[in-house]
Amino acid sequence: LPNGKLDKLIVEEEQGDKEKVQYGKAVLKNLSNQLMFKFGKGYDERNLNNMQAFYTAFSIWDAVRTELSWTYYRIISRIQNPSYRLQYVEYYIKNNRDTRTLQRNVKTLYLNRQLEMPKSKGTPIPADFITEPYIFEFLNFPADKRQTENTIETALINHLQQFIMELGKGYAFVARQQHIIYN
Repeated sequence: LPNGKLDKLIVEEEQGDKEKVQYGKAVLKNLSNQLMFKFGKGYDERNLNNMQAFYTAFSIWDAVRTELSWTYYRIISRIQNPSYRLQYVEYYIKNNRDTRTLQRNVKTLYLNRQLEMPKSKGTPIPADFITEPYIFEFLNFPADKRQTENTIETALINHLQQFIMELGKGYAFVARQQHIIYN
């Protein structure tokens, strides 16, 4: 089966309606076993699930942009909102970022946090279009609570202090907000 047809077969024929989904899961596993026997390990059940998600997200084959690899499309096809999927495709073609960055950005809803400049008359102020565009997942802040500048600063400096101390001998953490004068 050509790759362009396999994903369509999985979605439309085997899992066409909700009553067939459980049946479809068994079919997917059996199909995977048959394809792996005939063509090799590239057709394991996980890859067939990826093909299914890709076909569901990008069912019009001619609309798929060739600038991105299968890895990008595998990640982007898991995004539920079609508008966001297209935004990620455009963003990654334009900015040439790696797939690890894509995974992180999808996980942290990067493009969802980017706001457009308001189209009102007059001079816009930052509060009109900027709302907490940063995600500090490495600081383990609760996602449902807004952070103050002071809280973020303290957490970042604590994190930096731990990192510098971990480096050991030859590195120093001098002070928080140390005033430095240089010429």
